[in-house]
Amino acid sequence: MLSNFYVEDHIKKALQEDIGFGDVTTESIIANDLIYNAKLTSRVDGIVCGLDIFKTVFKILSNEVEVKLLFNDGDKITKGDILAEIKGPAKYILLGERVSLNYIQRMSGIATETNKYRNAIGDLPCKIVDTRKTTPNFRAFEKYSVKCGGGALHRFNLSDCAMIKDNHIQVAGGVTNAVKMVKENLSHAHKIELECDTIEQVKEALPLGVDIIMLDNMSLETMKEAVKLINHKAIVEASGNVNLSTIREIAECGVDIISSSAIVAKANPLDLGLDM
Repeated sequence: MLSNFYVEDHIKKALQEDIGFGDVTTESIIANDLIYNAKLTSRVDGIVCGLDIFKTVFKILSNEVEVKLLFNDGDKITKGDILAEIKGPAKYILLGERVSLNYIQRMSGIATETNKYRNAIGDLPCKIVDTRKTTPNFRAFEKYSVKCGGGALHRFNLSDCAMIKDNHIQVAGGVTNAVKMVKENLSHAHKIELECDTIEQVKEALPLGVDIIMLDNMSLETMKEAVKLINHKAIVEASGNVNLSTIREIAECGVDIISSSAIVAKANPLDLGLDM
């Protein structure tokens, strides 16, 4: 779950950005004592995510706005479903409309896209996970959305796990040197992940005692060979060329994890509307 203090601080900054020095349109038209009802409605099928965020936007604007949530994050929704009912001063509903929708549409879109990938894997013992290709300063919300869509999480930031990629290997002068240098500086509490582009790198990695071996942009046949070589000596992650048409075949290679930026970066906002 997202912590309340983090969420509220983030929303306040978003409201400051959107409202600026005041809503000149609403302030000109809407009387302070005008009470309105509104409904958050789904215009498409999908997975909803960000309902508490949606509610918190109005809570921050005014305690007079009542928001009744009718679904929970992670629920499947269909076109026409009423997700929440809102009642309160019209000026505050209009003030929070765009920001609240921006959060919940983006988060629901990611949850929905992730769920498509999770369903494509089916009953195979493999997880779909995200990457660090996220929107700056929105990562916590996007990763939460991945979880709500049935996905799992990769590292949150650079300090979570040592991840040795091709550029690190090149600078270090090879796989063995790179792993050795990381082990000399790493805390015992951190895992080491190594990106391998070839079978030769996988063979070199096996005696080094890394925790996770990423098979990067390998063909299906090469991945199957690598999985057989690793033989449960490390967690096996597949990455590269992952989409809805390829993910099932990749999972069938026997990997434990499939990482993809697409579940976040290519997710379209879910079409939700706030109807007064």
